[in-house]
Order: sequence, then structure tokens, then C-alpha cells
Amino acid sequence: MGLVVQKYGGSSVADAEGIKRVAKRIVEAKKNGHQVVAVVSAMGDTTDELIDLAEQVSPIPAGRELDMLLTAGERISMALLAMAIKNLGHSAQSFTGSQAGVITDSVHNKARIIDVTPGRIRDSLDGGNIAIVAGFQGVSQDSKDITTLGRGGSDTTAVALAAALDAEVCEIYTDVDGVFTADPRVVKKARKIDWIQFEDMLELAASGSKVLLHRCVEYARRYNIPIHVRSSFSGLQGTWVSNEPIQQGEKKVEQAIISGVAHDTSEAKITVVGVPDKPGEAASIFRTIADAEINIDMVVQNVSAASTGLTDISFTLPKTEGRKAIDALEKNKGGIGFDSLRYDDQIGKISLVGAGMKTNPGVTADFFTALSDAGVNIELISTSEIRISVVTRADDVTEAVRAVHTAFGLDSDTDEAVVYGGTGR
Repeated sequence: MGLVVQKYGGSSVADAEGIKRVAKRIVEAKKNGHQVVAVVSAMGDTTDELIDLAEQVSPIPAGRELDMLLTAGERISMALLAMAIKNLGHSAQSFTGSQAGVITDSVHNKARIIDVTPGRIRDSLDGGNIAIVAGFQGVSQDSKDITTLGRGGSDTTAVALAAALDAEVCEIYTDVDGVFTADPRVVKKARKIDWIQFEDMLELAASGSKVLLHRCVEYARRYNIPIHVRSSFSGLQGTWVSNEPIQQGEKKVEQAIISGVAHDTSEAKITVVGVPDKPGEAASIFRTIADAEINIDMVVQNVSAASTGLTDISFTLPKTEGRKAIDALEKNKGGIGFDSLRYDDQIGKISLVGAGMKTNPGVTADFFTALSDAGVNIELISTSEIRISVVTRADDVTEAVRAVHTAFGLDSDTDEAVVYGGTGR
């Protein structure tokens, strides 16, 4: 019996009853002989409420102070959970991210973990305690300021601690029973996946699947930490994410040709109109975007018009970065030489993911046939070896996801997908 890291999301610790239920699950793991480290998110919608409060006080809150405010949510959860565990007759100690040794860079609100030095956690475990760690936060290596890790930060905290502590597994507890072939809030007949490779999970996460965040999976793959995604509301086996197939009884679980369908409606599209079709122009556009510290997703360049020698370049990016991108491009309009900009935030992305695409011809044709039969028009296309993504109108996303899911035989015979807490996280 080795060390297990368990992470509990906001819906799992949303209220006092939820905290007591989580405490019982942690104590059960301890009774089974495991050393247990539990990483917790803020209760329910606490983080969103704190952000709203900050914006009421200041339209543009200072990053350092916003981080100081937001970390309070996880500190509340960790202390209450430690109290609940002690009430069950077991010893527990709670730790902030900095006390747990989570060292980050100095970027406020979206810091990246650069090291984990879990000496105090080791000492606590060796003393017979259950260690409770506040997720989503760390401390800057340079400035020593408190930092937060951005969306999905608690998942990343859990995997990073699992790697540093050489844990057997990192269990991610959420309000769904595992990773499904589509978002169970959109596709009621989505099927639970028993095992999925890191490679496919990375693509699903990057394409909009909300159960696991991309940075978390990336970290787990780098350090080869198996992840078990399961629900804190049920005792069912969840989804294993690892390099190698898992064994369940006499049966070896194999990965399907198609792992699932992901969608994302949090992106916008910018089209740079009238770009001179000559070397260096695209580089100027994307250097401007990079200098503004904006991540982009899909990129398409049209064929230039022979009469004008001008072309259009379209790319997608998070809606939250749209205004900043437009301002950066307008500021550098003279240097780039484009005519105008078009901004569209009423788009959605649908992605089909599966390692089996590499060796199974016809997947692309079937994908586009399903979209055509559903009457869905395609605006952008992007592919990798194991993923096909398209951009459509936001209003068409739900119908497109369901059509593709059915076309590839992913529908379950029953409505097995349950979202216990209502968020899918």
C-alpha cells in the first residue's frame, strides 16, 4: 500500500455535507493502508464570487492582490476538511500551496509550477497524518509572492505533488463518473471510457473537454503519473489515464479507435483582412500576438487574389483575450500593412479525437459526412495525426456534437452519463 494523492473539485466540497462525505472517503483510503495527500479546490462557486467582489471594488484588480484574495477560497476548504477528518478520529494537517512547497514563476493569475519541494508534506505523512493541501496556488521563486495557477490549477497541483512524492496514482475526484466520449451535459448517451492514453487525453483536453485540463495531463505524461478520474458522489470505477492499458480482472482494457468528441464555445475568431502575400507578413501578425502574451489555436490563410496580391488570415483565440488582440494588431497596423480586422465571438469548435485515426482510412470522410447530414456549415479546419477540429457557428455546436457522436457509434445503449453536481468538473 503506497502513497495516494486525491484531488477534490469545488462541487465535491461545495457545502458542509460534501466536506464530510469527502472526509469519509479520505479516511477510508487511510484505513486501507495508504498514505493520503488530499488537494482541494475552493468550495462551490467561491472563486467566482471572490472575482466578482474584486471587480466591484476595482474594475482592473492588481494581479498580486487578486492572487492574495483568491487563495483564500482553498484555504477555507483545506481547514474545514482537516477539521472533518479529525472529527472522524484521524489526524490531519492542512497546508497552503507555499507551505506544501509548490514553487512557481512570477506570473500572477496564471503562474506555472517550476518545482515542488514537499518536505513538510513528507514530515506530516511520516508522522501518521493525512495531509490536506490547498490547490490552485503556490509561491513565486523570485518575488516570494503568493501566486495562483489559473483554470484547472488544483488538478495541476495534485499531479505535481504526486510526481514529487512518487505517488502510486493521482485520483481526480469530480462530479462525473470519469471521462466520457462527449460532454454528458450535451450528449446524454455518452459512454464512460475505462482507459485512455495520455496522448488522446491531451487532445481532448486541448479541444475543450473540461474533466481534465491540458496542463494537468501534460504534467502527468511528463512524469508518468497514472491518473484515475472518478466521482466523489459514487463508488464506481472511473477512467484511467496512463501510458499503458490497465488490467481489470481477466480483461485487458484496450483503447477504441475513436476516443471521443470534444467541443469548445469559449473561443473567438479574428480575421486579418488584406494582408500582403509576401514572406514575413504572417510572422509579423503572430509576433504581435505573442508579444501580447496571447495563445492562439487554429490558423487558416486564404489563397491570395491574383489581382491584388492580398490575402486574409484567420485564427482563433480565447474570447477573454479578444479585445487585447485587436488592440495589439491595430497598434501595429502600419508595420503589418493589413486593411482591416473582423472579430467574431459566435463560434464553436468541434473535435474528433482518436489514436486509431492513424491507421483507419475513412474517418475524415465520415466526420464531414456527419456534419453535412446535420446541416452544419464549416468555417475552419485543423488536423493532427489523432484529431480533426472544425469551427462552426456557436448555435450549431450541440447538434454537431450529437451527430458526430452517433455517426461513430459512440452512443451508449442507456443514458449512463450522470453529472451529480451539475458542472461536469
